[in-house]
Order: sequence, then C-alpha cells, then structure tokens
Amino acid sequence: MTIKELHSKLKTKQISSSELTKEALEKIEKGNSKVAAFLSITPEVALEQAKHADALIASEKEVCWLTGIPFGLKDVIVTEGITTTAASKILEDFTPPYSATVYENLKSVKGVLVGKLNCDEFAMGASTENSAYVKTKNPWDLERVPGGSSGGSAAAVSAGLVPYALGTDTGGSIRQPSSFCSVVGLKPTYGRVSRYGLIPLGNSLDQAGPITNSVEDSAVVLNIIAGFDPKDSTSVKKDLPDYSKNLSKGIKELKFGIPKEYLAEGVDPKVKEVFLRASKKIEDLGGKIVETSLPRSEQAIPVYYIIMSSEVSTNLARYDGIRFGKSRDFFGPETKRRIMLGTYALSSGYYDAYYLKAAKVRQLIFEDFQNAFEKVDFIIGPTSPILPFKFGERVDNPLQMYLADLFTVPQNLAGVPAISVPGGFSEGLPVGLQITANHFEEEKLLQAAYAFEQATDFHKQKPEGF
Repeated sequence: MTIKELHSKLKTKQISSSELTKEALEKIEKGNSKVAAFLSITPEVALEQAKHADALIASEKEVCWLTGIPFGLKDVIVTEGITTTAASKILEDFTPPYSATVYENLKSVKGVLVGKLNCDEFAMGASTENSAYVKTKNPWDLERVPGGSSGGSAAAVSAGLVPYALGTDTGGSIRQPSSFCSVVGLKPTYGRVSRYGLIPLGNSLDQAGPITNSVEDSAVVLNIIAGFDPKDSTSVKKDLPDYSKNLSKGIKELKFGIPKEYLAEGVDPKVKEVFLRASKKIEDLGGKIVETSLPRSEQAIPVYYIIMSSEVSTNLARYDGIRFGKSRDFFGPETKRRIMLGTYALSSGYYDAYYLKAAKVRQLIFEDFQNAFEKVDFIIGPTSPILPFKFGERVDNPLQMYLADLFTVPQNLAGVPAISVPGGFSEGLPVGLQITANHFEEEKLLQAAYAFEQATDFHKQKPEGF
C-alpha cells in the first residue's frame, strides 16, 4: 500500500499504528529471509513509537501523512541508542549517542522505525555485495543484485516490507538501486536535506533522500525531511514548497532534453529500447523531446572517483581503532581500495595532477548542466546503462562496477536533483527512467515524474512471492 492509503486507514481507525507495525514486523521476518534487506530489526522501538502515534491519532488533532507509518533507514544514518554499522565490521558495536536530523524529523511526526537496512560498506558500491554482513537480493530475481549502495532500502520497499525507506546518494546510490528494484528514488539538491548524522562518504556529494512506491509518497517524505538545519554547514536556507500539493500540474510544452552522450556506446540495447519507449510516452503527454548535450559526460566517472576517493581517504582516517571502531584490518577490500586511491590522489606531488584537476573539471560539468537548463526544463535518460546483473558478475572488475554509475554521478558532481521512476521492463527485469532538474526544482521534478508515472502502470507491478 502507498503511504496515502495507509494514512487513510489510520485516520478512519480501520487499523491502528500498533497493528500496522506488528503486521510490518511479521512481514519483515518472513520476507527478509528471502531478500536480506535488513541488518537489524527494532521491534521494541517500533512498538513504542507506534503507541505514541496511536495516541496522537486518537486525540483527533491534525496528523501528518507519515504519522504511525513504518519505515526503514539505511545503516549509514545514525540513530541514538540503535546500533549503526555502515555495513562494516569496524563499526560492529557502534551505538551512536545522537540521531541524524532526517531521523529526528521523521520521529517528530511520529513515524515508526522498524529497522536499519543493508548497504555496501560505508556506502561504497553499486551492488550491495560489499556489505560486511550479508548480500541483499533483488526481489525481481533473487540471483541478481538490488543495486547499491542503498540496495537494502530499495529491496525492502520493492518487496513490500516497508512502505518507504531512506537511502543516501553520493553517486547514484538511491537512484540506481531504485531502478534495479522498480521503485521511486529521489536524490534532492545538495543542501536541500540535512546531512547531519549521515556517516560520510563524500562530504561534497552525499545527500539523503526517500525510496518509495510512488512519486506522491516521495513528495510526502521530502516534505518532512527537507529544510534548513543549523547543524549542517552545507544546508541551504530556502523556502520549502508543499511538494505534494501541485503534483498533477502536467508537463505540456515543457522541454525534455536527451543528451546525445547518454545513448552512445556502453548502453545496453535492451535498456535503450525501454528508455526510448518511455521518452515517447513523455511526448504523448505533451512534453517536447529535444536533443541536448552534456559534453563532459565522459569525464564524469574519473572526476567522481578521484574526488570521492579523496574525501573517503580523509573521512575514514578517524577509524583508527583508537578514536573510532576497531583496527583498520576490519575494512573490506573495496573500502581499502578507495582509501588508497584517495590517499594517492591527495599525496604530495600528485595533488595538482589528480585532485586539483578533477575539481576544475567538476566545475565544467556543473557548467554543462547550467548551459543545458537554459534550453530545456529537464534532462532525461536511463537511470543505469545496464540491467540488474547477477551476483559476482562485476565484483572482481572494479572498473566495470564503476561504469554502472555512468548516468548518475554527474548529478552529484553538479549538485542538481534527480529522480528514478519505474520506466519499464526488459525480459522481466526493471529499467528506471531518470529525470534531472535544475537546483532546488524538486517541485517541478516531482510533477514531471508524477505525470509519467500516472500514464503508465510500471509502478503497480510488483515482484512475485512477497
């Protein structure tokens, strides 16, 4: 059920939050044995929060859409008194003394946390195969990856274990797993949602966002988690619209640019075919499809991996076994690889050749988007150039794995918002449609995504057996 449907049942007393939460916990127990989406389940916390939600609903006061609704959090979002591991053995016993702002925001409206969700270790990966604990499976095909790094969040929503979850997105980590699992994943503008309390991967890139069953649900969650936070120096003070208010505005006469670079070599022909059908649907709805260009698309991957790895190297220096965590021997291979890459890029004699040059090209990528948005309202493309792949197919080839982020990292480098919506299927496997807008244009972005979603039924199709 969508958040709106559950909210209606709670408001009309057809079900209580406590009953809904018990039902969710039972479903998680059964479903998690198949997909391994959760790292930890929090029944005591959930039932206590549900009790408070029921009391608020009984008071007949105006309640938020999210009041009493169960949700999950990616395990890089810190939660006071609840173990937060970042899917790493180095933080196996870490119980944070404070909570992330996004979690506090959901608690303030009496949301119900049912557990923490699996991800790649420290959010480093595109398949959730790098978790130190368990490999999350794709509900559409249990032999395939759910994407990453927010694979647990996407799989949990796709399998119907929770109505929504929060993930984090550094280079596509919300959008790519949402594409692989046929759910809606939104990466807001950098600075729109507080980063306080996210275990950092890349400080200049990370952003938290919702993974949901529908665009409307995404708008509802964004309403609660977005906003200025004085605890986060990168948070932006800007007016917040009601993202769910004008969703049905339509897209007539709006221009959708398809970068010529997005349909070049490297895109699976099956993905391309689904995307072209999706773009035709946008045209049928009154949107204008035009060719555009993001000329530095080819440079985005190397630029991203230099900048991100450099920030990783700095961020993970604190895990020295003295201040935080256990000995560094507990880091997994991908984490070690990125620490070494970043340390090399920042080292004396190489800083100018790598990090500084990457920072300059990043500015050019930002300018590419600004130039494109002078002529179009949105940029569209496939969310991922490939279909969900089988376990082990790419894990031993880091370059192949990194190329899965081809269409998602430029948005993080430029700081612009983007959303992945179910765009169709090929051979029974999901393909996401990515829509990108200019800075702080989430309202317009959600309207475009909603128009496409309502004209198709891909979001209504669910994996069997859950």
